[in-house]
Amino acid sequence: MSNPVVTHQPGTGGYGTNVQTGDWSTGLCSCCSDIFVCALGCICPLALSCYAATKYGENCCLGCLPGGMTAMRTHMRLTYGIQGTIINDALMTFCCGLCETCRMAREVRIRNGDVSP
Repeated sequence: MSNPVVTHQPGTGGYGTNVQTGDWSTGLCSCCSDIFVCALGCICPLALSCYAATKYGENCCLGCLPGGMTAMRTHMRLTYGIQGTIINDALMTFCCGLCETCRMAREVRIRNGDVSP
């Protein structure tokens, strides 16, 4: 029996090659740019968290878990090539939770083509 010959080396992981040069499509306090997200955030912030997670392709319960929105913000930044750090993600979701959740929901809607920036 012969041993297989390796002709192609595996590539690097997805996160190792991601160059973070971009920025968020909207500002932290740009709530009026998407009235639906703003209204949902004011009426029921938990529903907004579940909505944002679902639109991003995650389980809707992610918004209910401690640290869930921080994890989603970090993943979103890496996926979309947005500059930042994990500590910044944690601080933004802890100190400015509702505004940051609104911004993440707007970002997902913009990237999915649901609304324009």
